[in-house]
Amino acid sequence: MNLRNIAAFASLFLLLLVIGCGSAEQPAEETAATEAAPAAEPIDPATAATISGKVSFEGTAPRRRRIRMDAEVACAQMHSGPVYSENFVLNDNGTLRNAFVYVKSGLEGRSFPTPPDAVVLDQKGCMYTPHVVGAMVGQTVRVLNSDQTTHNVHPVPKNNREWNRSQAPGANAIEATFARDEIMIPVKCNVHPWMKSYIGVLKHPYFAVTGEDGTFEIGNLPPGDYTLGVWHESLGSSEMQISVAAQESKTVDFVLEKAG
Repeated sequence: MNLRNIAAFASLFLLLLVIGCGSAEQPAEETAATEAAPAAEPIDPATAATISGKVSFEGTAPRRRRIRMDAEVACAQMHSGPVYSENFVLNDNGTLRNAFVYVKSGLEGRSFPTPPDAVVLDQKGCMYTPHVVGAMVGQTVRVLNSDQTTHNVHPVPKNNREWNRSQAPGANAIEATFARDEIMIPVKCNVHPWMKSYIGVLKHPYFAVTGEDGTFEIGNLPPGDYTLGVWHESLGSSEMQISVAAQESKTVDFVLEKAG
């Protein structure tokens, strides 16, 4: 075979190779990732429903654990009396504080705009405030340090990226987002081991955290069938099936029990 024939053969081989590579099928997971999400169906406020209720506790309440800050003088001096853990806070009416209530399923196929406002998590008196908070996927979470001591903000997610950042007194706010939904993301401080908070991250805005009266309200919900979930740091999770009609205001109460 002369040089001209060799060159022609090589050119033909390269052409066939390029054609073959160009026609290779894209992996299924990449195809799915690049497909545009369906357009969001707008929520008609004239038909939107509201779910409200309370989260109660049944059983013998555990004694609240006292937090010892003696090793960190700067923290101890910020409090005039004892400080207690917020992992189990029972209100006077038998309801629970810091329970995260959310729509667990029923909104598949819908998309919702990311809120422009940030969710704020502050550090006051060497405690995270609030203890439980919710945010949407992609929404900014702004972490502040209102103390005169250095903290170490360390979210420990399972489905999102873990990070760990030091924050000195007077430092700028730490701003971060979470790319995937996750119930719940623990946040700790590596400097002060008693400091803990939780962030619930969802693809939609239908969630609430119970407060001093143990109640919650989730509004502007399109009519339909849903699974409503509740999470509590010490009592675990529970759920129930509900249906809401157009313009309906439905009351839903959860009762959580101490395991064991």
